[in-house]
Amino acid sequence: MSALIDTHAHLDFPQFKNDLEPVLDRAIKSGVVAIISAGTDEHSSKRSVEISKKYQQVSSSVGVHPHGTAHVSKGWEEQLESLAKFDNVLAIGETGLDFYRNLSPRENQEELFRKHLRLACRVQKPVIIHSREAHAETLQILKEEELPLRSGVMHCFSGDRKWAEAFLDLGFYISMAGPVTYPRSHALRDLLKYIPADRLLLETDAPYLPPQAYRSQRNEPAYIRLIYERVALALDQDLDQLAEQLYVNAVRLFSDSLVDRHND
Repeated sequence: MSALIDTHAHLDFPQFKNDLEPVLDRAIKSGVVAIISAGTDEHSSKRSVEISKKYQQVSSSVGVHPHGTAHVSKGWEEQLESLAKFDNVLAIGETGLDFYRNLSPRENQEELFRKHLRLACRVQKPVIIHSREAHAETLQILKEEELPLRSGVMHCFSGDRKWAEAFLDLGFYISMAGPVTYPRSHALRDLLKYIPADRLLLETDAPYLPPQAYRSQRNEPAYIRLIYERVALALDQDLDQLAEQLYVNAVRLFSDSLVDRHND
């Protein structure tokens, strides 16, 4: 069975509180060898780290989602930096800008985004970026700030070719999620043809954005196989060939330890 990697899920969220182990068992049976559980604030990040300590197939990232940037506690940056020192923490994020919902003031989002980038440089880990209706501002900040050695990934990308090329030029990877399976997502599937094979990643963003077969239900890492299958079809590739390339991509960006712990 192809070795699949879910590069972005939120396993610490309440939707998985009562059945995380069966969720992970289903993921393994579906061929998933590694999952990154992304933190969305100080508390979420700590929970994700604890989950990644308990389950071999799970690694974590630590960060504050743009929605919560107006509500961080005093010392949040120090808390994240302390968590980031654990070997099972592979990235900083999810961080970035969301001007679609504007649940936090733009100035808060931009300030914390810059601080996340600086933290990523200090701990020498890639950054996981959320950008919604804010590609121009995201790009500007990335150009103004020093980037980590392994830049990072544009998570759940929804932009067009122009924006994809701009982020690729800065060394970023492009990750797609469940929406690439939706019948009307022709633009996303067309965009796949312009993303270099060695810069593509896939994710579930579970519990959100389930693939078409599970629309309106809770998403979970096992469903990453449906996303791989739809992307392979769009690219006219063999699933095993795609999985092998994305395995290499994920390890290159996040570290060998992403899959080493699973193989122990």
